[in-house]
Amino acid sequence: MAIEQTVSFTLNGAPITLTVEKQWTLLYVLREVLQLTGTKFACGTNDCGACRVLVDMEAVNSCVYPMRKLDGRQVLTIEGIQGIPRFALVQEAFVEAHAIQCGFCTPGMVISAIGLLAHHPDPTETEVRHALKDNLCRCTGYVNVVEAVLLAAEKMKRLPHGT
Repeated sequence: MAIEQTVSFTLNGAPITLTVEKQWTLLYVLREVLQLTGTKFACGTNDCGACRVLVDMEAVNSCVYPMRKLDGRQVLTIEGIQGIPRFALVQEAFVEAHAIQCGFCTPGMVISAIGLLAHHPDPTETEVRHALKDNLCRCTGYVNVVEAVLLAAEKMKRLPHGT
């Protein structure tokens, strides 16, 4: 018999309450229960960053994040950033800087970039590279990705305060 727990959290700005099984991860719930497939499943072992989401504005790998730890927290997925103008600028910068190859790892990289920019709005190239160190990609050399994050930081500076 599976051990169940009720978890209440905010997902992309909306309150959610779910009954989950003890072994369920955030990635499983996002993709299989809530049908939010922008967050990708790749390694399943906390190694590649394709499954990154923001929990309380910290980038985490959802493939190993237990649902039981989510109670009372705020989750932002790649689907949720479109409604937030300053975060949507990050996606725009990725396109402008040609930082998208096959696109599979891009959601996780965008989420890592948002997590960085939320805490460090004017990062150095070294800080960007450090923030992206856990996002693995076989299609890129990361040069354009780093440029995209720096471009996003510049774009965000031009937004009216509070946007």
